[in-house]
Amino acid sequence: MIRGAIIGLGKMGLSHAAIVGAHPDVEMVSVCDTSTFILDAFKKFSNIRTYTDYKEMIEKEPLDFVLIATPTRFHYPMVKYALEKGLHVFCEKPFSLTSKEGEELVYAAKNNNLVNQVGYHNQFIGTFREMRRLLNSGILGELIHFAGEAYGSVVTKEKGGTWRAKPEEGGGCLFDYASHVINLIQEIIGRPIKASGSQLKSIYSKGVEDAVYGTLILDNKLSGLLSVNWCDETYRKMSTSISVVGKNGKIICDATEIKIYLKEASPKDKLDKGWTIKYITDFAIPVNFYLRGEEYSAQIDHFIDCIKNKKMTDYNTFEQGLYTDKVIEMIIADYKIH
Repeated sequence: MIRGAIIGLGKMGLSHAAIVGAHPDVEMVSVCDTSTFILDAFKKFSNIRTYTDYKEMIEKEPLDFVLIATPTRFHYPMVKYALEKGLHVFCEKPFSLTSKEGEELVYAAKNNNLVNQVGYHNQFIGTFREMRRLLNSGILGELIHFAGEAYGSVVTKEKGGTWRAKPEEGGGCLFDYASHVINLIQEIIGRPIKASGSQLKSIYSKGVEDAVYGTLILDNKLSGLLSVNWCDETYRKMSTSISVVGKNGKIICDATEIKIYLKEASPKDKLDKGWTIKYITDFAIPVNFYLRGEEYSAQIDHFIDCIKNKKMTDYNTFEQGLYTDKVIEMIIADYKIH
């Protein structure tokens, strides 16, 4: 059995605890959080050992990995300490607050030959994976334009006082929301190398932005739009989509379906001329335990498989998470210029 622990028991941490605890190849040894209320529940209803100090937990427990789901400002010291102790690490997104911190962690993980993964769960949604496959096959021909969008109702009134309102803690729409879209663009279409016309707009929040707009230029010279707003009450929950236009058609993709329009059919992909719509049920990844969507379990299953097989894949490595952080820095730098 692979022995693991979780640091940070907020919404994501508790979700991860349920998934890790149900995994057939994992023994969840311990958890760590500053909330005694949450820890008391673990003490009462499980045999999992509890800690308020992550260093003490790592020192005392026989662990193979840790899963870190704390606010972003804590990622660097926690990930660094775990790697130094020889533990594989899964870290929630965004990876770090500065690329300098991220580069140090990427080096430490690689130097110690440790499995590492960042929690960009959209990479484990089947429709987005299918979009990546189709674009890599060249089905659209020469690409012309793209758009990455995300909308939701996270902040719908004047708000302050939590870590989400503090840019130094990784709060704000850019780090917490737009990072998902940036990461998808980066891994599906191409790596952004320049930001232009960036706008960071505060709507209800004080101190951080609630919306992010601008243009991204990719390493393949394609340009496109980024549009993210977490104050949109017309959405019940976060809705993320990517669209790409090429000379042979167009693909529009979100977490539930992928719409493909082709000017010329693609027999090898069994796609006819005109519109084809396929749904997530055609592409969903089988998982050990379903919670909140198969993508959350699929990313943990993938992390555990990498540990078991002692081999990394090209999904959600620290290096990829670091690059997303660098794009965030590009956007901030471009915004400040204007």
